[in-house]
Formats: sequence, C-alpha cells, structure tokens
Amino acid sequence: MQQEFTDYVEEKVKNTIREHKLINKKDKVLVAVSGGKDSTTALYTLHKLGYDTEAILIDQLLGEYSKKNQQNIQEFCQQKNIKLHTIHMRDEYGCSVCYMKDVLDKKGIKLNTCTICGVIRRSILNKWAKKLKADKIATGHNLDDEAQTYLMNFLQGNIERSARLGPQSGIRPDPLFVQRIKPLYFITEEETEKYSRQMGFPVVYDPCPCSVDSFRTHVKKILNELQKTNPKAKENIVRSFLKITPELTKAHDKNKIRACELCGEPSSQDICRKCKIITHLTNKK
Repeated sequence: MQQEFTDYVEEKVKNTIREHKLINKKDKVLVAVSGGKDSTTALYTLHKLGYDTEAILIDQLLGEYSKKNQQNIQEFCQQKNIKLHTIHMRDEYGCSVCYMKDVLDKKGIKLNTCTICGVIRRSILNKWAKKLKADKIATGHNLDDEAQTYLMNFLQGNIERSARLGPQSGIRPDPLFVQRIKPLYFITEEETEKYSRQMGFPVVYDPCPCSVDSFRTHVKKILNELQKTNPKAKENIVRSFLKITPELTKAHDKNKIRACELCGEPSSQDICRKCKIITHLTNKK
C-alpha cells in the first residue's frame, strides 16, 4: 500500500514533466529548496528520475526556523550526493526579510512579509541560476499553492497575473529569465506531506512563522473548507484556469520584458519591484 502511493506520486510527477515538456535529460535543473516537505519532495523526485539536479537554498535569517531547515536540507543533500548552494540574505542585502518589513513599516510602506519575501527570493533565484548556468529552476509549488494563487488573483482583481502561471511560469521565453517549472503542479499538499513522511525526509512541517496573517493563509482556509464538500475543488480551479491560459496569454503578451535600469534583472517596468523595495529601504526619508 505504501509502495503504491509513492509510485503514484512519482508517476504523476513524471507525467507532468512529459505532458508539459518541463525538462529533458540534457537540462541542468536548479531546485529551489527551503528545507520543507514540498521542495524536498521536488528535489528528491527529480533526482530519482535521473535529471541533472542541484539545489539552491536562500537563508532568510528567520531564527531557529531557518537554522533547522538549513540543517535538514544540508543533511538530505549529503545523503543523496546532491550539490547544494546556500545563498545568505545578509550577503545579498545585509539584512533579513523581517528587518526589511520593519523598516518599510516605519516609513509607512505597507507590504506584507510574504510579498517582500517572494519578490526578493525570485530575484535572487534568477540571478544565481544564471550564474550557475542552470537551464531551469524547479520549485516545490503544489496543486494547493496554485489554486490559492489563482483565487487570490481573482479576488484581488489581478486576473492578468494568472497568465504567468502554470506548470511553466512566464508568458513567453526570455533570455533575461531562467525558466521556472513546477513538477509537483498536480500533487496536492496533503499528498506531498504523506509522501514526505513515508520517505522519512528530514523536514520541518510547521508553516513559516511570518506567514500567519497573510492573505494567502486566509484563502487557504477558504479552499480547505470548500474541499470538504467538493473534493475536486482545488483541481477544478487549476484546470479551469489552465483552459483559459492561452487567451490570457494572448491578451497580456504585449507587456514588454525589459532589463531593470538599476540591477539589470528582468522587469515589466523601468525599475523592478525588488529594486523599488531596496530603494525604499536605503532612502533616508
């Protein structure tokens, strides 16, 4: 029974990769890991399927939570003989995401921690993936994550952002971007946790301490309630949006990708969101 379930998860990952043409055996895949169940599962399954995988961890300086996650993923990568690159927030920006939020709050700039973290992490991942000559960046986003994001975009009136979602992120290929892929796209969070526990992965199952009051947390609760009466609710949301993705892409494909004037990283505007955050931090006013 246990073997049947692990085979089911691994076959689902294999089918997602094949059907959506996510990667091939010639690609160098950099897996963005946090030390949690999802990214560890993504790393393990890709490695087991024979892909050229390395891992990258961004140390977000969240006290004991970060220390334990870093220790766990280091242990895991050593056991599996997977190369791990650790990038420290302090080396990149001189401070933690929590410090950034505190400074921005004092300046009257209201951004939640998850938003700041997401912007900073994506920028670091893209920059280092290019440095490490990776062909793809794999993340541990699962079906629950994607359903939440689609619903959040809808509720916030930002449905155009959903054009960039899917098993492969982004509207179109661009030399400034390293393509991001999601091999766990059709695996639920519950399935990922069950797989992780059965495989005995050394991970922390507690949520990030900074995500408690985020909008995503509230949307997650709504979807979990819907799932009780409609077991296919999350999958239906994701598959429904995938059906209209071509039309969304066509409608929003006119937005030009340009290099940020300050850092050279990809941006839809002259100055990228990451540099806007850093500018606010360093501005003395």
